[in-house]
Amino acid sequence: MNQSAPKQFLFSKKTDATFIGIYDAYKFIVRFFKEAFQSPFEFREIIKQCYEVGYRSLALITLTGFVTGIVFTKQSRPSLLEFGAASWLPSLIAIALIRTLAPLVTALIAAGKVGSNIGAELGSMKVTEQIDAMEVSAINPFKYLVVTRVIATTLMIPVLMCYCAFVGLMGSYLNVYTHEATSFITFFQNAFSTITFLDIVSSTTKSIVFGFTIGIVGCYKGFNATQGTKGVGIAANASVVLSMFLIFTEEILIVQITNWIRFF
Repeated sequence: MNQSAPKQFLFSKKTDATFIGIYDAYKFIVRFFKEAFQSPFEFREIIKQCYEVGYRSLALITLTGFVTGIVFTKQSRPSLLEFGAASWLPSLIAIALIRTLAPLVTALIAAGKVGSNIGAELGSMKVTEQIDAMEVSAINPFKYLVVTRVIATTLMIPVLMCYCAFVGLMGSYLNVYTHEATSFITFFQNAFSTITFLDIVSSTTKSIVFGFTIGIVGCYKGFNATQGTKGVGIAANASVVLSMFLIFTEEILIVQITNWIRFF
């Protein structure tokens, strides 16, 4: 009994810390929605953060989306040729990109690039007491730092998703053209012939949810960073890991809900 008591105490302590963390995250999210709809609105900072999230991610999204389209097309071609269904390749690529690959790839890239950047930036401001200095200067640091970044990620991830899907289709088209000399118009007509309004809505919904998740997790981890400079690295790393975990969880839930709607 004496040996098991410390283990039970540690387990209880970790459990308490987990539930306290969940409650703190809940309060953080509730505070965001309260602050987001109250004036003053930091439009300049929102535009600046949209530029940081969107424009500065274009190069990486372009490369990843283009390579994804080419690789997925090359991998799918042999299987379709075995069944004599090579003509279905544009439709298959469009369904895969728009329904799943484009939102997921964009979100994972943004989680690694944008999420870590937000966590590190706010974490460094927290440990160097810049956030406390903003409060002393009568500036609301939560509205200026957190609300603007979460709104920016929520707005820009859907835009980047659409761009990633387009670039992926362009990469797929180039691969198809080199093998079959299919025209540009024919390729895209076949590609979008099987895309429904529900596909577009579900992908946009995914991107909005993913963008909000990346922003809120990065801001939460950075805003609550501790342990000095070591805490900055911990906040950046935790932002990426937790964001990716939540993105995959949300992907499963949204796909399941979409399938239920599609079935009914």
